[in-house]
Amino acid sequence: MNGIRPGPGIADESAEDLLRVAELVRSVPDYPQPGVLFRDVTPVLADGAAFATVTTELAAAAGAADLVVGVEARGFLLGAAVALVVGVGTAPVRKAGKLPAVAASRTYDLEYGSATLELPAGVVEPGTSVYVVDDVLATGGTAAAACALLADAGAEVVGFGTLLELTGLDGRSKLGDLRVDALLRA
Repeated sequence: MNGIRPGPGIADESAEDLLRVAELVRSVPDYPQPGVLFRDVTPVLADGAAFATVTTELAAAAGAADLVVGVEARGFLLGAAVALVVGVGTAPVRKAGKLPAVAASRTYDLEYGSATLELPAGVVEPGTSVYVVDDVLATGGTAAAACALLADAGAEVVGFGTLLELTGLDGRSKLGDLRVDALLRA
């Protein structure tokens, strides 16, 4: 096994399916730079049963959110599927320079530089309850920036859902009191 296990609070009936999902996560050493162990969830997305498990589990966690927001890029795929199951719309949070009309932006630090996220204009109204989805929660910089960007736009961020949380990097701490739903942990 690759050291990945179901997250806390996962029901017994879901744990077996999530163990199968965990086996599909590929570990890639020294990517994108030496010393980093990259967790590639692409094989999970390519497997219909695994993708359905992840989607339905995150949809259950999204609750009564008005909108599901996916963080670039694999978060788009997960977020759109979760929104479809929940029966609500979806919106992206994009890297800088990818949108024709920007409502707001937020710059944040990475382990090896900085990045900027942008919210498209006209898709998130003030007061909208939003569930944010991304593939991996690592150091928490991207997750915190996405949630802050939505809050700046007047949205009520009700939770953050992720396929995999890398607990040793303590990204959860950057999200403060926000509920974090991690299907898998490593």
